[in-house]
Order: sequence, then C-alpha cells, then structure tokens
Amino acid sequence: MTTPNEEQKNDFIRDLITNDLATKKLSQGVITRFPPEPNGYLHIGHAKSICLNFGVAQEFNGRCNLRFDDTNPSKEDDEYVESIKKDITWLGWDWGEHLHFASDYFDTLYEYAEKLIQLGKAYVDALTQEEIRAGRGTLTSPGKESPYRDRSVNENLDLFHRMHDGEFQEGARVLRAKIDMASGNLNMRDPVLYRVVDAPHHRTGTQWNIYPMYDFGHGQSDSIEGVTHSLCTMEFEDHRPLYDWVLDTLGLYHPQQIEFARLNISYTILSKRKLLQLVTDGHVSGWDDPRMPTISGLRRRGYPAAAIRNFCDKIGIAKRPNTVELALLEHSARDYLNQHAPRVLGVLRPLKVIIDNYPKGQTEELEGINNPEDPGAGTRKVPFSGELYIEQEDFMEDPPGKYNRLAPGREVRLRYGYFITCVGVDKDAAGAVTAIHCTYDPETRGGQSPDGRKVRGTIHWVSSAHSKPAEVRLYEPLFSAEHPDNVEDFLTVLNPDSLEVITGCQVEASLEDATAGDGFQFERLGYFCADEVDSQPGALVFNRTVPLRDTWSRTA
Repeated sequence: MTTPNEEQKNDFIRDLITNDLATKKLSQGVITRFPPEPNGYLHIGHAKSICLNFGVAQEFNGRCNLRFDDTNPSKEDDEYVESIKKDITWLGWDWGEHLHFASDYFDTLYEYAEKLIQLGKAYVDALTQEEIRAGRGTLTSPGKESPYRDRSVNENLDLFHRMHDGEFQEGARVLRAKIDMASGNLNMRDPVLYRVVDAPHHRTGTQWNIYPMYDFGHGQSDSIEGVTHSLCTMEFEDHRPLYDWVLDTLGLYHPQQIEFARLNISYTILSKRKLLQLVTDGHVSGWDDPRMPTISGLRRRGYPAAAIRNFCDKIGIAKRPNTVELALLEHSARDYLNQHAPRVLGVLRPLKVIIDNYPKGQTEELEGINNPEDPGAGTRKVPFSGELYIEQEDFMEDPPGKYNRLAPGREVRLRYGYFITCVGVDKDAAGAVTAIHCTYDPETRGGQSPDGRKVRGTIHWVSSAHSKPAEVRLYEPLFSAEHPDNVEDFLTVLNPDSLEVITGCQVEASLEDATAGDGFQFERLGYFCADEVDSQPGALVFNRTVPLRDTWSRTA
C-alpha cells in the first residue's frame, strides 16, 4: 500500500489502535477495510473513510482491504465497481492484492445461516415486509413475535433450502434472527438476515436466488478477512450489537467495530439516493458533473487528489457530528493549487485593444513567470503584439473614483508587458464599446518605468493574433440552502446559478495542448483545469475549480 508520506496523526481511533498494539491485544498486524456497496459513485464523504482506513493501515504497517459489499444485486453494477477502483487509485491509495467481494463469500455466508438455524437462532418467516415492520414495535413498546417464530429446526432448514432453490417469489419468505422482540435496540428485534431477490447479480449472475442483508454479510466478511478494526460511521453504532451477536453466536473470529462521525458539508448533499436522483432526473449532466460532490466530479472540476487528502486530514476524526464549511474544502484546493499550479493568461469576456503606436506586424516575446511560489518552475515565452484582448470589466468609459483600471486618459500596466494609456474608443451603432485605442511606452517593458512613475492598476491580456478560443465554465454550489438535507424537498433549493457557461473566451497559446486534469491559475481570475470530457485541441473547455480568494465572507 502506497501513498505520499504523511505525518503521524492523532485521534481516538489511532489512540485505540496504539493501545491495542502496546497491550498486545492484537495477535496479528492491523488490518482495516474500505467496504463500499457498488450502487453509485463515491463522494467526498467516502474520501474521508478511504483516507482513514488506508491511512491507518499504512501508519501502523498493516494493510487495508478493498471489499465490495455486493449483496443487493438490484442496485449494483460493474460500472460502479470500476469507478470506485479508479477513484481510490486516483486519491493515491493502493489495496495491492487485497481486493475482495462479499459475493466471494456467498457459499460460506449461506453455511453460517444454516448453522444459525441449526442452533435455533434463526427462522424462516412468511410475514410481509410491511407486517414485519409493523410488528417490530417502537422505542417505548415491545415488538410482536411472528407466528412463524417457533418453527422446528428441520422445518426452517427445509424452507431455507427451498428459498435457495428459487421456490419462493421475492418478498414471500425471509430468514430472521431469533433474538429478542422486547430488546431496547430495534435492530435486535429479530432482524432479517436473508431475503429473496429476483435480479441477476453483476458477478454471480442467476446462481443465487437469496442474498444476505448488509448486517449479516458485513460482519462475517470482516471476520473471514481477519479485519482487526472495522471502522464505520456513527449510524452503524446501533447496529454494533447485531454485528457482535452474529459473530459471537457463530463462534467466529471477532473484529472490533469502531464508529466515527460521518462527513457533512454545507451547501452539499451526500446521500447516495439523492445524488442518484439528481443524475437520473437530469438536474446534472452525470455522476461526474463538476457541481457534484462525487470524487469523479471533484476530479473533473480540477480538485487535486492531494488537496482532498489534505482536507480529510484537516477535518480530523471525531464521534460528535458536525457540519464542515464548504469553504474549507475550497481552501484546501486553493492552497494546493497556489503552490503547484502554473500561471497563465486568459480573458473570459474579451474587449479588443489596439495599440496605435506599436509597430505594425511586429510580434515580440515577453517573459512570463510560471509560478512565483516555486522558483524552480521557471518562465515561459508570452507573445505580444499591437492588438490585444483584455477583460471587458477592465475598461470603463466613465469610471467611479476608486476605479484603478483602464479608462480614457488613464494609464495601466499590462502583466509582464508595458504601460498603456487609453486614447480613444470605437463604438457600434447602439453606442456599445467595440474596441479601445491605446498608446504604449516602449521604455516600460516588463512593467517598470525608467522615470519611476507609478500606475495604480495591473491587468491581464492575451495577444489577439496568438490566443486560442475557449469555453469556460464557472461553478457555484449546486444548492442555495446551507443545509439542503434539512429541506423537505431538496430539489426546491437547487441553485439556478450553479453553472455559467462563457463562450468566446481567449487564452494564451501555451494552453492549446493542456492535458485534462492539469490545473492552472488564470491570473486575476481563479484556478482552472481542462475538462477531461469535453476539452480537446481546437475546442478547449476549462472548468473553474475555485476562485482566487475565498468569496464566502463576502456573500455571507
């Protein structure tokens, strides 16, 4: 298992493992697992669990298994399996030879179920799902025992085998644990262990007619794999007694289940069911839509894997639930990209600048700094000519007092270039400015004046003859509500301004061969990457990853 070396971290899980090792509680090394169900794409919440499970294993010289808990064939697919493997690899983790599927253990799990029946600890029930739910009782009242609860061992075995052989339709029979219908924990009131499912499995096809429930298959899979610390989110805390009961009743090796708080992020939905609805209903372009909190969406938007790992480190591991500000995730990306992303010039809404006194037909190459945070990144050649593009917002015909950019009679500095002064404008019949005319001072190449005069503004630009056309996509949070999960219908708080597509942009020629996923700082504009789906030479598409600065304080 490999990932970049990181400092030793401290939290209650790592403290517990340290103590387990110190007291020789473990007869083997540390073994964790990441157990996704392949019924959707991974999201940023899964990234927290991935970094925890793989990170803990690495720090304690153990291993982390990747296991697909594929026990629900009606919702699972090979597409999700491959996407999950890709996402984990991209995040920087490697499971090596330790790739498993719960379906690898179907035969063994079936034998475990038979053993529970033989021990008188499980029975086949003919109640419907609704009847089982109604009979479970409440937190203040006990459940009602099924009339089929006292079947004989032989009768239960016969019925269970007939379930296996496909005799019963979906919903007609289930296998339930026989525990305690008066338990204070609803999960212990004779939970369902096996059910009939009439759907082909993505790996086993039609070989099986019955499938284990998650609560039955998960703990036994942990046991089979020798997992020492089964790390899961707090919603499984109430399921731990069932996890323990099954293992203890069967007399199996018993991993230790430890719960931690799941990740919640403001302005974000992390429910896989709701994310699927966004995709299937067409509210987003797919699981990898850059507005989605999926790992594939974040990758397409330009979030570096290292930034996501850093984010997971910053938020830490705790038991108490809380909501992390979306701004912290953006900050992690911004901080990493500031250190590593090359600087380039791009103009989103071009306005032509004609330098009247620049020699006609002349082109020169200016020196552009690739990254001021990294002296080793060097410089690049930026072509300059007598016709440029600047941002429309960098010119005003009648500017307010504190406007420091280009205006009639005003002088500004061109990044890496010269001082220019506006001397005139061209307008169309409607009075809209179509071009501005300037003069340049040839003595100010590189942005310095020999006479020491100062200019208050520096703007970016591209040479019109050398720039490349591009489409740029600006993203805002997908939801307008800070806590969309708390809204009765989360679709009512979709942000109508979550995507702005700008066509007709112009970027410097060095971006013509931009590789999908490579991050850049468009100077003065933000951090961008070439879209991994739509961008290609001659038809460049860039996604804004994050703005240059935190905008949350200005919009709160």
